[in-house]
Amino acid sequence: MKQLLSNARIPLHALLGLTLAASAAAAQQASLTNTPPPQPTPASANGTAAGETTDTPQLKLNPMKALQAFEPPADEEYELGPGDEITLDVPGHPELAGKHTVGPDGRITLPIAGTVDVANKTRLGASQAIKDALTPYYTDLTVTLGIDKYGSNRILILGNVQHPGVLYYDTTPTLLDAIARGGLLSNAGSKDGLPDRCIIYRGNDQSVTVDLRSLLQSGNALADMRLRRNDIVFIPPQKEEFVSVMGQVNHPGAVPLTPELSLHLAIAQAGGLTDMAGKNITIVQASTNKTITISYSQMMAPNGDREITLHAGDIIAVPKSGFSKVTAVLTKLSPIATMVTLGALLQ
Repeated sequence: MKQLLSNARIPLHALLGLTLAASAAAAQQASLTNTPPPQPTPASANGTAAGETTDTPQLKLNPMKALQAFEPPADEEYELGPGDEITLDVPGHPELAGKHTVGPDGRITLPIAGTVDVANKTRLGASQAIKDALTPYYTDLTVTLGIDKYGSNRILILGNVQHPGVLYYDTTPTLLDAIARGGLLSNAGSKDGLPDRCIIYRGNDQSVTVDLRSLLQSGNALADMRLRRNDIVFIPPQKEEFVSVMGQVNHPGAVPLTPELSLHLAIAQAGGLTDMAGKNITIVQASTNKTITISYSQMMAPNGDREITLHAGDIIAVPKSGFSKVTAVLTKLSPIATMVTLGALLQ
């Protein structure tokens, strides 16, 4: 989707670039040939010459106003779409009444009149379109349309959720409901798994970023903003705020990163060392591009690990006893390469 949006802007950027290059070349040629300067360009509506730039700050839409403009009105009428199941009632003409499913082309098929386009029309608008199609064959018609199933009222949720895919609604879809139905992941970006932000795409040319957590903390109702049919909600991967303890510990895995977490506390939360643990412990820090090695006895000394600060995504590796060469290998590898080979070395 982002690629599509990006590609849609390329022709405009290319055109602007060519225009600016042509203007610069023309100005340079004029100065070299001592040709008279061009006549002033007519002023535009804002008082500046057409094409002239100004240092006056341009007004930009406030992010909150942008969200408000993106949210559909609460009383917005539903418009029919493919997959909707409807029932027609035409008093005095039972042959015209019945159930229909709006096809992928947005049409239904009526006796005698043939196909009628009802997509993107409200109930009243679709009823009128059906009446207009039947008028050449019938007089004094009254057409009433009811919706039995909202098959086109769907939202697509993607990204960092347990159940990405299509969600169907019989009512107006909302952002928090879509995220909840998508399934929150227990990720390190937050203790409750709620994403800090998300992006809503609408069509091929509209998108808005929602700072979800800040809206919730401030009690802003836009955190549960109304969505439109066919909106795409994308949950980006959240920042990892945990360290991984691997190797010879009783419970290897992720340990939540807290301000008070130290190296020996991280190992303790991983269940402590096993009987097979070696004498040295290695910390791989991709964020700082460092690999640190410390002995177990040094770590357990008073303030022994005071100089080691843990970062989100760090890997604490405890090799087996007797495999001191693992430490030598780790210290010679870059953190990126270490993360790839760490699992094999710790076996």
